[in-house]
Amino acid sequence: MAIITGEDISTVFAKDPTAKSKLEILLCYPGIQAIGLHRIASFLWRYKFKFLSRLISHIGRFITGIEIHPGAKIGKRFFIDHGMGIVIGETAEIGDDVLMYKGVVLGGTSIEKKKRHPTIGNNVVIGTAAILLGPINVGDGAMIGANSVVIHSVPPDTTVVGIPGRTVRDKHEPVSALKHAQLPDPVAEAIRVVLKEQEQLIGRLSVLEKAQGLSVHEDDLKEEREKIEAEFDFGGGI
Repeated sequence: MAIITGEDISTVFAKDPTAKSKLEILLCYPGIQAIGLHRIASFLWRYKFKFLSRLISHIGRFITGIEIHPGAKIGKRFFIDHGMGIVIGETAEIGDDVLMYKGVVLGGTSIEKKKRHPTIGNNVVIGTAAILLGPINVGDGAMIGANSVVIHSVPPDTTVVGIPGRTVRDKHEPVSALKHAQLPDPVAEAIRVVLKEQEQLIGRLSVLEKAQGLSVHEDDLKEEREKIEAEFDFGGGI
C-alpha cells in the first residue's frame, strides 16, 4: 500500500503553481500528508482496527489541521490546497480529480448509522469555507463557491454559490480555469435588479410630474445608490 504516490505528487504540480520540488511537497504540503495518513487509517478501518485507525486520523488532524474520518472514501488525484480546518465525515465519498480549498466541511445531518454525508463526483471544485451537509450528491464537474452552504444535491456541470447554495451558472469553464473572483453573487444580482427597477420608476414618475405641471422633486437618494453600486462593483452600472 503506497501512502503517497507519484500520481499524488504530479497532481500537486499540475494544480499548484507554487510547488517547486518533490521534497517540498512531501514535507510542506499538509493536504498530501493528510491524504497519506488517511490511507493508513482507512486500511485499518476496513480491517476492523477501529481504535487504531481513529488514533491515526486524530494524529493526522493534529499535524495537518485536516480531519478526515477513516471511513470516508476518497478517489484518485484528490488535491487539498492549504487545507486548514477541513472536515470530511465518515460516510463522505469523494470522486477522482477533486480540488478542495481550506475550511471545507462535508458534514452530516443525522445521528443515525447510515449514509449521512455528501457524495462528491469527479472533477469537482469546492471553494474555501464551503459547507456541504447531508447525504447529497454533487455532480461531476460542479463548482461550489467559497462560503456557500449546500444542503441540496447539485447537478453536473453547474456552479453553486450563496447561503443557502443556489445554482447560478450551467456549463461553466473547465475546473482548471476556476477563478473565485468571477463566480456570480446572487445577493449582488438581486440588489442590482432592485436598483434598476427603482431607477425606472423614478424616471416614469418624473415624466408624470412634468405632464401634470408639477415640480419634479430632486432625487435625494441618488448619492446613496451610487455608493451601493460602487460597493457591489456593478461595473457599467445598473
